[in-house]
Amino acid sequence: MSAGPDPVTPPEPRAPWSRLPAEWPMLLVLAIAVVGLLRVATAHWREGSVLLGGALLVAAALRAVLPPDRTGLLAIRSRVVDILAYSTLGLAVVLLAVTITRGSLTVT
Repeated sequence: MSAGPDPVTPPEPRAPWSRLPAEWPMLLVLAIAVVGLLRVATAHWREGSVLLGGALLVAAALRAVLPPDRTGLLAIRSRVVDILAYSTLGLAVVLLAVTITRGSLTVT
């Protein structure tokens, strides 16, 4: 009563990001933020602030395009709330950094 060998099903195609570590989105955002903090620490506060705001905007974009099982630590609340929070804070930081016309943070 053998039904014969089971047919071999081909593996499902994998998404390109499925080979990366699970927390790569957060690592990317943190890497941008660290570069921004280094710029702030070296008295280039405008560029650093823009990079910090950019890190938040990258987080918003990644949260919007990645499936829920790949967002990792970027997923804190619901998708809509995360995207709104990241993008609002990111835009606020970038706009503040580019509109302030005073010099750097160094005290003379």
